[in-house]
Amino acid sequence: MNFTPDSSAADLTSERVQSLTEDDIHALCEATDAAILDGGGFGWVRPQGRTALERYFRGVMLVPERTLFVVRQNGTIVGSAQLVRPPRNNEAQAMNASLMHFHVAPYARRLGLGRLLLDEILQCARAMGYQFLNLDVRESQAAAIALFRSRGFELWGTHPAYALVDGHIRRGLYFVRRLQDQSRITHYAPDTRPENKDPETMPESQTAPSRTTRSLTLYPAIDLKDGACVRLRRGEMDDATVYSNDPGAQARAWCGAGFRRLHVVDLNGAFAGRSANTEAVRQIVANATVPVQLGGGLRDMDGIAAWLEAGVSRVILGSVAVKNPELVREACRAFPGRIVAGIDARQGHVATEGWAEVSDMQATELGLRMQDAGVAAIIFTEITRDGMLEGLDLAQTAQLAQTVSVPVIASGGVGSLDHLVALKQVADDVAGIEGVVVGRALYDGRISPADALRVLA
Repeated sequence: MNFTPDSSAADLTSERVQSLTEDDIHALCEATDAAILDGGGFGWVRPQGRTALERYFRGVMLVPERTLFVVRQNGTIVGSAQLVRPPRNNEAQAMNASLMHFHVAPYARRLGLGRLLLDEILQCARAMGYQFLNLDVRESQAAAIALFRSRGFELWGTHPAYALVDGHIRRGLYFVRRLQDQSRITHYAPDTRPENKDPETMPESQTAPSRTTRSLTLYPAIDLKDGACVRLRRGEMDDATVYSNDPGAQARAWCGAGFRRLHVVDLNGAFAGRSANTEAVRQIVANATVPVQLGGGLRDMDGIAAWLEAGVSRVILGSVAVKNPELVREACRAFPGRIVAGIDARQGHVATEGWAEVSDMQATELGLRMQDAGVAAIIFTEITRDGMLEGLDLAQTAQLAQTVSVPVIASGGVGSLDHLVALKQVADDVAGIEGVVVGRALYDGRISPADALRVLA
């Protein structure tokens, strides 16, 4: 099966391989070694050379449970992947297939070949009747992870010691994608052990089967001004409500409530162009038991590196994304998977300098630039709604998520549980929406943490 995206890219094709010529073998081995040298996508840490790779790929062609897929540029193979089917004696898992060894040579990237290859495999696996497609990937493979998320793969688990690369332990991420829109498998089976058959003693989650839906991550916001936890209205520093003078205690509270990540913004730093609430951020990191992402005032590599070394999981680059995109590229290369772009917009136009300045650039344009730079995610905030409790700008959020291939986190305006329900409904149709930042509504009790987590689960 061959597929060509459009007439303007007629030299880019994907196919399910039936046989390999000598030229194909040579190109495939070359592309694989290049991907290994670049540190991604195949499993080997060091290049293997033509002899070993040729023996390997000829072996793959002989294994009934493996199907080789390739992408070509001007007829030359520049990437490949394998669809692995369960053996015939594994009847219990016959509904699942696995995607393995997905890679595109570095000299052929940014042409859409990864999407082409993945879509070909999805189409084939669906046509073969599989219900789900599984894959696992090193956490450092940010571009691949963004691609998988953009094509509807859902993260379901992690492995803390997935790989050993250059003496460093790397985490692994596990994803799954439902393949059939009208799957015959629509529910998880309830626990039918005898001790759980009495409805009065069964957990509520087991009294009726639940649909397998995509969960969203809720990021409780800790905005810092003059060392205190505050919330602004429409980004105005003079219109701030103080909720806590103890940032460390607030971090403990949100972790204790069950949130899996924290979203921290140094508001003074955003206006000053350098970190200002340093001690408050350190208190949060010291007291948090979950990953912390930090934005506000990060404008150079030294500042980015310092906070990542201090325990911050991800840094958010906002104004610098507009004014110094090369810094974003440099940071993404130095810290793959740990750089997030913050796109703040006022009625669709990007705002900078703590929202004090509005540019002519559209949010979607900046989103594409940040995707190209290699960011792990984008946080999108419509400033006119931030802190107003009137609901997210779902239309703009969805438009951005459909434009880029990296995960989008919604922000600005959540004021009720209904707003989270509405976001969840949109996210069910727009795979690129990954989570939501919530601030004032959590602090003043309009939304309880338990209810919010339940709605987004």
